[in-house]
Amino acid sequence: MNLILGDVQTTALIPLAIKANETKRKNARITDNKAVEIIDALGVDTAQYDKFMSHEGVIARTIMLDKQLKQIISKEPDTVIVNVGAGFDDRFSRVDNGRIIWFDIDLPDAIAARKKAFPERDRVTMIAGSALEDEWCKSVKDAVDAKGTKPVFIAEGLFMYLTMEQIEIFLNILKDNFPKGGTLIAEQNSKILVKNEKYHDTVKNTKARFVSGTDSGQEIADLVPGFRLIEEHSFNEEMRKYSIRAKIFATLLSKFNDRWATFEW
Repeated sequence: MNLILGDVQTTALIPLAIKANETKRKNARITDNKAVEIIDALGVDTAQYDKFMSHEGVIARTIMLDKQLKQIISKEPDTVIVNVGAGFDDRFSRVDNGRIIWFDIDLPDAIAARKKAFPERDRVTMIAGSALEDEWCKSVKDAVDAKGTKPVFIAEGLFMYLTMEQIEIFLNILKDNFPKGGTLIAEQNSKILVKNEKYHDTVKNTKARFVSGTDSGQEIADLVPGFRLIEEHSFNEEMRKYSIRAKIFATLLSKFNDRWATFEW
């Protein structure tokens, strides 16, 4: 498989490698057979993309978001879910109930690579587009109108590569195009991590750079009137369950870890 990705899009190889390696473990906490398939097809050396803290963080965020989405879907089986900055994520396969509508949005080079790896699937649409432009919104709006539900947007591994001004643009796109409201579940990283990105165990091996961080998701909510922070959970909550090393990290360096923040408008 030929793979050409931009600097930020290359970071998609980090969760891909981690999910593939976790799937191969005897007592795997998550299963992602598509990740294994893609890594094997690419022949990627996963060593630079799979370090302990990144591994535990990606597995924690995967478990936490899968659980949250399944809860949302159980309450609204016809949910329309939009994965913004999808990379090689295959969450649809883990949460699908046979009824949800799913959109994977990413930049053209990432979607071109994704289309080589993923077949066309019923109720899943891949769209090349930028989070900072609203051309992709029409297809989502049509699905939302057809289903009569409020959409759910996922921004995993995205906001840290956007400035606060760019995040504000994205939030306004959501609010303007989906005026009846919706839910945004976004990964947040810390200001401390932005300042110390050279110590990040995997991103430092790419050309991507963190450009923003928050101490609280409220800083994101405050960018656009009408956005409300509903809840926020550190990855530490899940990570500390599995190893002494992760528990020590969660205790001593808790502010370094990322968080899931849920917003509504």
